Amino acid sequence: MLISRRNTVAWAMGTVAAMFAVTGALAQDGPIRIGSITTLEGPFATGGQDAYRAMEMAFEAIDYTIGGRQIEWIRESSNATPDVALARARKLIEQDEVDIIIGPLSGAEGIALRDYSRTLEGKTIVNGSSGAADTTLRDPSPNFFRFNTEGTQWMAGLGTYAYEEMGSRHVALVAADYAFPYAQVFGFMHEYCELGGAVTKLWSPLNTTDFSSIIAQFPSDVDAVVLIQGGTDALAFLTQYAEVGGDLPIIGGSITADQTLLSARGPHQSLMEGMVAAGPIADLNEDPNWQDFVARYRERWGSEGFDSPSIHAVNYYTNTIAVIQALEEVGGDLSDNQAAFQAALAAAEFTAPTGANVALDHNRQAISDIFLTRIVNDGGTMRTEAFGRTPNVSQTLGMDQDAFMALGSPSRDNPDCPPAR
Repeated sequence: MLISRRNTVAWAMGTVAAMFAVTGALAQDGPIRIGSITTLEGPFATGGQDAYRAMEMAFEAIDYTIGGRQIEWIRESSNATPDVALARARKLIEQDEVDIIIGPLSGAEGIALRDYSRTLEGKTIVNGSSGAADTTLRDPSPNFFRFNTEGTQWMAGLGTYAYEEMGSRHVALVAADYAFPYAQVFGFMHEYCELGGAVTKLWSPLNTTDFSSIIAQFPSDVDAVVLIQGGTDALAFLTQYAEVGGDLPIIGGSITADQTLLSARGPHQSLMEGMVAAGPIADLNEDPNWQDFVARYRERWGSEGFDSPSIHAVNYYTNTIAVIQALEEVGGDLSDNQAAFQAALAAAEFTAPTGANVALDHNRQAISDIFLTRIVNDGGTMRTEAFGRTPNVSQTLGMDQDAFMALGSPSRDNPDCPPAR
């Protein structure tokens, strides 16, 4: 029998189309590959370990299964630097062929992964705990989502409290010199300077171990220290400040008053009781959602974990829950370049482990509640206690979008206060 060339080509094209259809169907029945990046090296390593504890709890709760599809979880580690985080993300996408990435932990890493997400088609990156403001506020990526609030939002109410309730008029601000602390400093100074406070800024590189030269630069008239440091950097500063007899009140950044520091023993603890801070969590929180989460965390991890989940654990858990909820809504279907999945993410609204409502704005950035906290000695254990709450804090801190954007991007020099009076 003779077969024309036209019929042969048509048959071949039909066969190829059928093969792609079968392959696509098989792909949708196969495992969902979720990659993750957190900081397991460097100053935030203990927080990164806690982040993975929380993610594991979220996946265990659904038995690593969504819509009849298994979850394959591939973990990667960074050291809080953008180059390393980007290399790990590329490895997850290009070698491990993951569908979704959850991460990273630190601010500059988040901006790097936001930029990388723009180059990806049919993939989604959901933040872990990174909190640089510009990751979502300026030039956002359509396939980068952040269900945790960010560093500027986390300081809501703290500048006002320092000025009006503590009576502070001039603070020495000791902050790490990278994107996340810029956002925290912006959030604090946005309120504090407006009220008339003065700030002397003292920046340090990430991984600083010797703060003696910074402590020596404190002006004689400062009445408090605002410490925007985390992990081993915060521990080093507080230890050295205690050793030289420093006695100014400490106002903490959101990752300063965290379990990473509270669980450590040493002279720094003499400065910590009474420290006020602000952020998305508090160890002592009467909300039943938080009480349940802490109980499950302690039961699962025991002495391996912290006394209470860290800020990084809560943020990674919140972002992971958002991914799980959106996957369940679409029955695990990631076809059509994940269009339905990403639409489900954008529309997601749920209750975080803290009891706060979480919803996204038009930049795919969380709007949620922020707590004012104080470190207390709770029966011999140092814990943060919520004593105030600002509901539904937006990324523009309640300001009109255009007016807030006109303030400029957080940086070493923006904002600035008038000189001390």
